[in-house]
Amino acid sequence: MDGNGRWAKKNNLQRLDGHKEGVKSVKKIVKCCVKLKIKYLTLYTLSKENFSRPKSEVLSLFKLLSETLSKEKKILLDNGVNFSAIGDLNKLDIITYKKIKLLEKKTFKNSKLILKLAINYSSRDEIISAVNKILETNKNKIDEEIFNKYLLTSDSPDPDLLIRTGGECRISNFLLWQIAYSELYFTDVLWPDFNEELLEKAIDDFNKRERRFGRISEQIIS
Repeated sequence: MDGNGRWAKKNNLQRLDGHKEGVKSVKKIVKCCVKLKIKYLTLYTLSKENFSRPKSEVLSLFKLLSETLSKEKKILLDNGVNFSAIGDLNKLDIITYKKIKLLEKKTFKNSKLILKLAINYSSRDEIISAVNKILETNKNKIDEEIFNKYLLTSDSPDPDLLIRTGGECRISNFLLWQIAYSELYFTDVLWPDFNEELLEKAIDDFNKRERRFGRISEQIIS
């Protein structure tokens, strides 16, 4: 969800205003995913690298996240959204951390949409952590199925489609293992301007692609 800061600058606003507008886009997209019967949605909310930004901005983001969790709880419950967070949550303030855990508990039985927020998330850290956990088990040999069980996304399938807004054409340390065969979709639209129509456009583009997974078309047809 890239482009909040640039959106604010473009509109002569403070960076925090851009993040607030970005929250509105999250709300629209979550509702649209429920409507379209999309089963899984993972939103890259705060990367580990984002924590190197000025302290005032990081604290403002924490506060905005905390307020949003409280404000949008009813929407998640009413729309059957199963909410959880992935990443190193230990750097969050205790109030925000408790709100996340409470919301995870309250929405645990929901199943219309599995929504994950990646917060203080680093895919490289996730992979290293998985390796260290496996080493503790003294396994002599592992395969992809075993490795997947130690990832933060072990309860979800690999993504079919990755969308990046804001005009940047890179992955930025997001789900590096999981997106090995995901379709990538890049758009110049800044996240606060990303809406339901643009999501459907990205999905239409995805549906037109032939996913071969290393095979050739004749093998897929047969």
